[in-house]
Amino acid sequence: MSYLIAVHGLLAMLWVGGMFFAYMILRPAAQPLEAAHRLSLWARTFGRFFPWVWAAVVILPASGYYLAVARFGGMATLPPYVNIMQALGVLMILLYLHLFFAPYRRLRQGVGSGDLVKAGHALTQIRRLVAINMGLGLVTIFVALVGAN
Repeated sequence: MSYLIAVHGLLAMLWVGGMFFAYMILRPAAQPLEAAHRLSLWARTFGRFFPWVWAAVVILPASGYYLAVARFGGMATLPPYVNIMQALGVLMILLYLHLFFAPYRRLRQGVGSGDLVKAGHALTQIRRLVAINMGLGLVTIFVALVGAN
């Protein structure tokens, strides 16, 4: 059980930490680059980061629901902090799915075809969604750490 809790927590921190890095570190560092280089950098960066997010999107709910049954006896007996984590996690996954299948697809298409306007609009949408999801993720981790004690 301890290993599953550790994997669950590590994947959550990897996802949220990756968003923190992208939003707070890479975004300002990439800003001075020419648009073509900046957009290409973002497309490549997300191309390497999103497989990890897909792993988190699959493993976090699976491990979370397993832990709900094994540790708390099922969904009916979950403490409030776990229900808050669950709701925030579902919202984060839905936002990620939209980000991946809509603006990220447009970013890749725009970069691939040289349509910098299309790619730039997509990146703006991604930036906003990442900011929201990062905030939700930080709140989720806070709730998990406070609620578990």
